[in-house]
Amino acid sequence: MIHDRQMEEEDRSQEKINVNIFRYKFTQEFMDELYQFSKIHQYDDRHGFKESWTEWVEINWDTINTEIRRINELGYTGDIIEKMFKSARYYFRKKSTVTPVKQSPRRNYITANKDLLDAMDRHIIQNINTEKYKPSQGFLDFCNSNTDLLRIEISHLLENNITNSNDIQSKFKKTYKNRYFIITKTTA
Repeated sequence: MIHDRQMEEEDRSQEKINVNIFRYKFTQEFMDELYQFSKIHQYDDRHGFKESWTEWVEINWDTINTEIRRINELGYTGDIIEKMFKSARYYFRKKSTVTPVKQSPRRNYITANKDLLDAMDRHIIQNINTEKYKPSQGFLDFCNSNTDLLRIEISHLLENNITNSNDIQSKFKKTYKNRYFIITKTTA
């Protein structure tokens, strides 16, 4: 019985797995040719583009025919010439040649002290139900009543090379407003 199972597993492992293809891609060489054509005729009107396309297909028929055979062998059943035209007209023609600007790396996130976060949470919970409470006013009230905690946190930020007073104030304000958001979403 164990021997039979092993034989069945070996038979299954030797079977060819068929993976469905949902996106039939052209070869890179063909895409380069298509891209070049699209960029040359990028600003043609609809009729001019279509005429140029017809000429291009006739001139490059051998290359196109090779690509058609390859994609048909993969199992594509649609109109490959139409697929090529749509790629040229609607994708490659509008594709930008400018490389995107690299973003500067994010700076390391410096977490706030747990005591400060707890104090913010307590302050928000105590004041959230008072009339006309807004996070901006709550933040100012919190700063006025928790100067010792803020001094400790400022020294922590200075140790982590955050020296700009606007950055420090902004960090406190964002932290307070984020705590407000978290509390309102969890209690709602």
